[in-house]
Amino acid sequence: MASLTVRPLDTGITQGFSDLPVLATTATINVVESACSAAIAEHFEKGETSVTVGVAVQVRGSVTIGSEVRAVVRAVELTDDILTFDCEIHQDQRIIAVAQLQRRLVDRVSFMAKSAAENLRTTDVAS
Repeated sequence: MASLTVRPLDTGITQGFSDLPVLATTATINVVESACSAAIAEHFEKGETSVTVGVAVQVRGSVTIGSEVRAVVRAVELTDDILTFDCEIHQDQRIIAVAQLQRRLVDRVSFMAKSAAENLRTTDVAS
């Protein structure tokens, strides 16, 4: 589980893709990612971590600045190195969104080395 008290920076209007001061979908995804990460962190071996590789969100309601939301997640499937979660985002008893999120289990050092190499390749092409 993870929670968030909605701040002005968490709204669509501040993030520049809506004209409404309500919780942005991107902020909803952030709280879901946080809950998923927290749910599995204690199970990692040394050097392991996870990264989000897929997310599908269905927004069912909106919340305004000052509202508290919480994400409740449940791991439902592990296929190869991808763990799938079913997620609900609540404001009090009301479900404001549901999501399915997938996280890939990775070796932290290998992942960062690959990311750095890809960044160098992209930088060399742009030069």
